[in-house]
Amino acid sequence: MLALPSGFRSIAVDLRGYGDTEDKLIDATRGYSDWVDDLIEFTQVLGLERYHVVGHSMGGALLFSLLPAADASIRSATLVAPGSPYGFGGTKDLAGTPCYDDFAGSGGGTVNPEFARLMGAHDRGDENPQASPRVVMNTFYWKPPFRPAREEELLSSVLSEQVGPDKYPGDFGTSPNWPGVTPGTLGPVNAMSPKYIGDSVQRFVSATHKPPILWIRGADDQIVSDNSLFEFGTLGKLGAVPGWPGEVIYPPQPMVGQTRAVLEQYAANGGAYREAVLDGCGNSAYVEQPNASLALLVEHLALRPD
Repeated sequence: MLALPSGFRSIAVDLRGYGDTEDKLIDATRGYSDWVDDLIEFTQVLGLERYHVVGHSMGGALLFSLLPAADASIRSATLVAPGSPYGFGGTKDLAGTPCYDDFAGSGGGTVNPEFARLMGAHDRGDENPQASPRVVMNTFYWKPPFRPAREEELLSSVLSEQVGPDKYPGDFGTSPNWPGVTPGTLGPVNAMSPKYIGDSVQRFVSATHKPPILWIRGADDQIVSDNSLFEFGTLGKLGAVPGWPGEVIYPPQPMVGQTRAVLEQYAANGGAYREAVLDGCGNSAYVEQPNASLALLVEHLALRPD
């Protein structure tokens, strides 16, 4: 943000449930709509009539819902390692077909409970190799052995998420279908479930206003990929979670493929997008390769200089 050319004003918004926002619950049954409504109201309060948007990971995924809702207000969109437009977990093909009708394998029950507990305790240690927030951050948020210069500040940001059964990771139900958990109705992880995506992909693809889209992703992303280590299809295939029903019923979710397929539909309907893949990079391109990321962003912003 500080390195952007003069003339650009940068605003980083803490989404509901994160950082210093008011402690309001997320109604997951609305998908990304609570965040979309918050962001649109935020821009209206500040009097921002037209603006560029940049979203990372979950923040990138919600842009698929924000763009048609904000319509002509958005000049351009940049997606950095965005989650799939069909949600996180529980789908098996490029069209986002659910593995099961109850969307088993997505939502709040998919989060490691020990990780959530340590997040709630604001744990800054590295004693637990599977669940310590610091270890998870340094193992998955970027590609090891990279360690950011501002590691402590970034960890503080991670730990600012609001934790609880109705917050992160949220509530969940049980299912006879593998892996035995279904989405609940509260919190950010449930909001990302494909159960609550609804017709957001169709609204995104068919929107009249189509700002240009830049899609930046790391070639070695372990969180958002076609073989995500945070998704049950991949974990089952690797043998990390027993009882996997196999490739036909529950394959790894093709997250990157789903995003590309939706963006190709967007382009076929009059939009335009560019996919930029950074080698040797994980989930956080702007942290791992800030110069390359900034150059891509500045070039993209110039497409809509007005």
